[in-house]
Amino acid sequence: MNNTLKVVLLILGLGLIGYGLYTLVTPEFALDAGPLQIEAQGDNTQSYAMIAFGLLALIGGLAFRKR
Repeated sequence: MNNTLKVVLLILGLGLIGYGLYTLVTPEFALDAGPLQIEAQGDNTQSYAMIAFGLLALIGGLAFRKR
């Protein structure tokens, strides 16, 4: 059980960090239809939160190895 939880936390942490970096780096949505241009502006709060939760899960998974 302990080993399974460690592996799940490590995979979840890496996945969350990857997703957070992907949403941080990818360009925002933009629509260009003739003279009409629409750009979606957003903040990166969700990206930073995903990276932080990923780091917490990664640290939690690494902490299980020490016990």
